[in-house]
Amino acid sequence: MVFDDRSPIYLQIADQIKNDIVTGALAEDEQVMSTNQYASFYRINPATAAKGFAQLVDEGVLYKKRGIGMFVSPNARELLRTGRRKAFFSEVVDPMIREARAIGVPLKDVVQHIEKEDK
Repeated sequence: MVFDDRSPIYLQIADQIKNDIVTGALAEDEQVMSTNQYASFYRINPATAAKGFAQLVDEGVLYKKRGIGMFVSPNARELLRTGRRKAFFSEVVDPMIREARAIGVPLKDVVQHIEKEDK
C-alpha cells in the first residue's frame, strides 16, 4: 500500500481494509494485523493506524476481542457492499443519467451500451 495526499492516512487505511473485506482478501471473523504491526509494516505512526481502526470499529466493520486483537465483523462484507451499492447509484449512475440527458443521449442507448459491455 502506498499512501497519497488525496486524503488523511487513517482514512486510506480504513478504505484499504474495507476493500480487502469486500474483495474477500479478509474474511469475516478473520483477525487483522494489530495497530502496532500495521504501523510498523507501513512505517506510520501507531496513533494514525489506531485512528483508522477505531473508525472501522465505529462503523461496525471490525470488532475487538480484548487481549487478542481486532477481527472482521461477521456482517462486514454485506454491510460494506450495501453501502457501496447505494453510493454507486448516487455517485455514478445518477450523474451519468443527468449527463446523458444534458447532451441528448437517450437512456435506452445508455442501457444498450451497458448491456453490450456485459456480454
